[in-house]
Amino acid sequence: MVVKRADKAGFCFGVKRAIEMAEKAAIGGNAASLGPLIHNRQVVDYLQDKGIIEINSTEELKTGQQLIIRSHGVPPWIYSAAESNGLRIIDATCPYVQKAQRLAAKASQESFIVVVGDRSHPEVIGILGWAGQNAVAVETLEEAKALPDYPSIAVLAQTTLPKNIFLLITEELQKHTQKLIIYNTICAATEERQASACKLAETVDVMVVVGGKSSSNTQKLGAICSEKTKTYLIETADEINEIWFKDAESAGLTAGASTPDWIIEEVYTKMSEIMDKIDGAPEEERAIAGNQQEPEAGLDSEVQVAEETAAPTPNEEDDNMDNFANQLPQIYGGAIVKGKVVKITNEEVFVDIAWKSEGIIPSEEVSATRVLDIHDILKVGDTVTAMVTKVENKEGYTILSRKRVVENESKARLAQLAESKEEVTSKVTEAIKGGLLVDLGMRGFVPASQIEMGFVEDLNKYVGKTLRLRVIEFDPVKKRLVLSQKAILAEEQASKREELLETLKEGDTVKGVVRRLTTFGAFVDLGGMDGLLHVADMAFSRVNNPSEIVKVDDEVEVQILSIDKEKGRISLGLKQLKVNPWSVAAEKYPVGSLVQGKVVRITTFGAFVQLDDGVDALVHISQLADRRVMKVEDVVKAGQMITAKVIECKPEEKRISLSIKEAVADTQRENDRMAMESQQEAPGVTIGDALGSEQENTEE
Repeated sequence: MVVKRADKAGFCFGVKRAIEMAEKAAIGGNAASLGPLIHNRQVVDYLQDKGIIEINSTEELKTGQQLIIRSHGVPPWIYSAAESNGLRIIDATCPYVQKAQRLAAKASQESFIVVVGDRSHPEVIGILGWAGQNAVAVETLEEAKALPDYPSIAVLAQTTLPKNIFLLITEELQKHTQKLIIYNTICAATEERQASACKLAETVDVMVVVGGKSSSNTQKLGAICSEKTKTYLIETADEINEIWFKDAESAGLTAGASTPDWIIEEVYTKMSEIMDKIDGAPEEERAIAGNQQEPEAGLDSEVQVAEETAAPTPNEEDDNMDNFANQLPQIYGGAIVKGKVVKITNEEVFVDIAWKSEGIIPSEEVSATRVLDIHDILKVGDTVTAMVTKVENKEGYTILSRKRVVENESKARLAQLAESKEEVTSKVTEAIKGGLLVDLGMRGFVPASQIEMGFVEDLNKYVGKTLRLRVIEFDPVKKRLVLSQKAILAEEQASKREELLETLKEGDTVKGVVRRLTTFGAFVDLGGMDGLLHVADMAFSRVNNPSEIVKVDDEVEVQILSIDKEKGRISLGLKQLKVNPWSVAAEKYPVGSLVQGKVVRITTFGAFVQLDDGVDALVHISQLADRRVMKVEDVVKAGQMITAKVIECKPEEKRISLSIKEAVADTQRENDRMAMESQQEAPGVTIGDALGSEQENTEE
């Protein structure tokens, strides 16, 4: 039992271009798309995580913000409204849709416009907008039959329309006019996908179509396949039901033009697992069967998708074939050419290949991974070797691929690296779901689990950074290259662990960096392995949370308390490097002295007062005041600073008793004494003097 993939599936050129433009816009911030950029919710959510919000009207944005026109295109008045609001327009309309818009606008000046397609689809709405009032959308043959006659009719197709429907309706339109102008605007990539899906559906028992359920392209693929075999339309692998494949000998998989590769891979993997579970087929047989449909010689499906334009008319096809045949001795598909870079734009590299026209390397063909700035890789004047992927496009340029040549040249080196396990360095070019991408001539994938020793939460922080890598999986046929930095770090850590365990001794004082906090302590990196600093060994006082004492990335000096070489564990202490406060308590807090401290805990029998780190003293309830106290809280509160008298100090028992009552009494006695001394020192009058003065007054 096997799972077969359609050889044409997934992202088309227009969708890929729109997503790349949106990702670049996200870097600048303040970007929004007018409606969903493409009809795939998972991709829209991905872009939303990048900062691309979805809006319904240009009025929702402020002056200076970026407005992304989605791949389906919009009517012309949207551009006018955006410009009047001072918005920066990023036009991600599919080039094939733009061509249909231009044709509709031009033809509408002389003919009545008929657009064959879904009238509610944004692409059709946009084309009708460019055609003006003299236009209509037709969905079915019956609607075409109901049209009145016109002197001249120009007919266009929604780019995702099945070709048989377009031909059927154009035949009917011939009856309604003396002059019928046919513009075949069906995207060649769409035709290829539909033909590939139809061909595959004829050979399997079950067909799975992956894509946005609101996508016209995906819906049409589903309809085509359902005419040939049992077909299921899904958006993600989670929707797959095992029962679909119960009686199937083979299953097929295709995807709409808006479906990203990672979703297709997830679906393929789950289908393969289900098929294996049902009949126990080995993985090797499934892999061979899944690759039975080979791409055309000289060109693989990925390049063909990227290079296609709107389908030419039959006459144009004949002309192109004649030209191609004449050019075979000099330039042909798959030929390796050398040339000098003469011009670089944001999207293309122009190369002088000493032929009748310059060669163009699209940005996606420059490197194995996404390129943010082509100038980082190529510069004007550089000599570049590339493969011809298309002899001549509609503008007369030869389309080239640099990454094909680099990929072929790198295979031998990558095979050697896979065997030798030699370390290699590479800069991260992109963060995707589940890992990072690097360019080693071939696109390399570093899974998130293989980046660091611990869990990596933010992948984006690695973009632009250089990683130390080792090849852990290389399949040149499947173009699969998986790398790991963790493998290198793990070996180094193991070596350092062994060295530390051999050199460290109990009682040593070492420095380390706090790497992680838990409820029971902190893990400290000692330069090769982590040791545990337990909360009980952080301070002499009670520690409720390790963050009270240390923070992540703090550099600390600790003592080695114990080493378990068999289990690879090291216990650390922080308080052991400090003087035990109880050893000096007798000198610091003698009986009869007044001390200050903070109330840290209240019980029914008294209050505990912290005098120093690890030194708590008790004020018994009977020593709180010179009156009967029913509740400790009536006199003191937790957190309050108090002054008390030491009435007992027994360091050997770690016990100090305090009295607020006696401290107050001592203070009162001292105040009384000072008052009496003050009165005695003041000048006074004797009784005799007082009586004498009174007698003198009487005699007078």
